[in-house]
Amino acid sequence: MFFPFRDHNPSQRIAYVTFTLIALNILIFLGTYVAQSDQLIARTFFEYGLIPARLSHGDGYSTILTSMFLHSGYMHLIGNMVFLFIYGDNLEDKLGHIPFAVFYLLSGLAAGLAQFASEPGSVIPMVGASGAIAGVMGGYLLLYPKARVDVFVFFVIFFKVIPIPAWITLGFWFAAQLFNGFSAPAGTGGVAHWAHAGGFVAGFVLILPLWLASGGPRFWQRTDGHPDHPEAHYGRSNIPTVKR
Repeated sequence: MFFPFRDHNPSQRIAYVTFTLIALNILIFLGTYVAQSDQLIARTFFEYGLIPARLSHGDGYSTILTSMFLHSGYMHLIGNMVFLFIYGDNLEDKLGHIPFAVFYLLSGLAAGLAQFASEPGSVIPMVGASGAIAGVMGGYLLLYPKARVDVFVFFVIFFKVIPIPAWITLGFWFAAQLFNGFSAPAGTGGVAHWAHAGGFVAGFVLILPLWLASGGPRFWQRTDGHPDHPEAHYGRSNIPTVKR
């Protein structure tokens, strides 16, 4: 088991849009779950979640947007917000606040449409910001393939923090979405792998013009695939010694 939790790519300005998106997702999640019965929560998902079969009948187009701000549980929310926190600030720094907000929403819309195309008759609601965040990850991969990402590795009783280039962590994640998307039985629900893959590809494509304007391959040659500013350096965590 491994989990990315920070990168070595500091942003140069405050990521207002990223922090606003995180706050909105948390507030909507709390409003959905606190003092709500399971029946009301399910009703919220069926009303505002993306149901492919509903789109197939020409209804519920707004749910492509509203589904991006719903989450099915605490771990679903925390995982998505951590990934948005890691990668979102750098893309917002590069694009600017308003263009990043548009980029995020377009990636989420593409992710929803990809999931719809994979199972147009499904009646299972799709919720979560992960499709839009996958777009952020796709754009990050194109701009900063060698930016170091600290990954928490846990195996039974062994754990360690290892810095890994972004192209490995994000490439592995994208490959896992494709593998699971092709291997998962249709109509079983669970994780929307095709939304993740679709959002990732959309984010990659949307960032292409910026990458080309920055010099394309020359941009990579100039920065060696790292951030085009000094990277962050973290010291070792001080864990107190416990006496026998």
